[in-house]
Amino acid sequence: CIDNMSVKAMAEVELLSTPRDTEISDVTCDSFRVSWEMSHEDASRVTHYFIDLSRKEGSQHNRFKHRDVPTKLVAKAGPLPMAVRGHWFLSPRTEYCVAVQTAIRQPDGDYQVSEWSQVVEFCTGDYAMEHLQQLLDKAQAAAGRLLRFSVFYRNQSPEYFHYVRLCGGAMLPSFKDNSGSHGSPINGKLRSVFLGCNTEFDTGLPPKDSPYGPLRFQISADRVLTPSTNLYFADFYCMYTAYHYVVLVLAPAGSEGDSFCKSRLPRLDLSSNPFLTFTPGDVPAFCHASDVILEVLYTEPLLLEHGILAQISGHHQLMSLSTANAKKDPSCKVCNISVGR
Repeated sequence: CIDNMSVKAMAEVELLSTPRDTEISDVTCDSFRVSWEMSHEDASRVTHYFIDLSRKEGSQHNRFKHRDVPTKLVAKAGPLPMAVRGHWFLSPRTEYCVAVQTAIRQPDGDYQVSEWSQVVEFCTGDYAMEHLQQLLDKAQAAAGRLLRFSVFYRNQSPEYFHYVRLCGGAMLPSFKDNSGSHGSPINGKLRSVFLGCNTEFDTGLPPKDSPYGPLRFQISADRVLTPSTNLYFADFYCMYTAYHYVVLVLAPAGSEGDSFCKSRLPRLDLSSNPFLTFTPGDVPAFCHASDVILEVLYTEPLLLEHGILAQISGHHQLMSLSTANAKKDPSCKVCNISVGR
């Protein structure tokens, strides 16, 4: 006759092996798949998987060290790799650490568990086209009516324009900063020249003030926006204010910038969209959205000799209005989507 103590002792001898060779695959901005190796004997006995996920920075891996402490995710055992989505609010472009544990559910509801696997690190991806389409739908609702404009402009410091002259008089594209939505696929990857085109309601002219510098370069809209220019939607965000920003990319067809955007960003119809339109003719017509601030990214160099450079009449030290590396308000219901900020 075998007593209960002997049965318990035998069960403890048949410990589950530690999961090994953990792999992460099919990573998106808000999901991933995880797989690992375990023995055939374990695979036939295991009833549940425990997954511990944490952000890499400042995290303590495998903090669920005790066998009787439940982890963040308990899933019924099934075929591997296992899809993980919706269990956490995964953020795009964020480094995470994952450890896995296998378990057998006991009749009394407790679990017999393996040791934690080694920690595996991975980074989530950018917004996919479907996520940008969700942002675009939200931005369209906020755009407002269209107003005429005639010039694109760029404000900068005297030092910047002095440097441009020293380098041949061309404003060269530079990498987009990390302002706006964290998952925007252009952040840190697309080279462009930052331009504005919004006008003041009462004058129809560019604003008198700017947070970016006292000198303003202005260039006729038809030098930048032509029938062979492609227009892409890139982002929609705010910075804890009532103002909302829409980021657009202008890329000449066939250019390197156009190739980058084609598979990553929704393309807009130049003649019919809520943000920035161009109607060709003897007198081309250009219009911008009135209720959002447009940040226009032009993917090609711009020559100073093709425009004019002058001092602005207003203030230029409004740093609170600058969007350089600005963080998006994650609580705004107008410009956020459900897959992270």
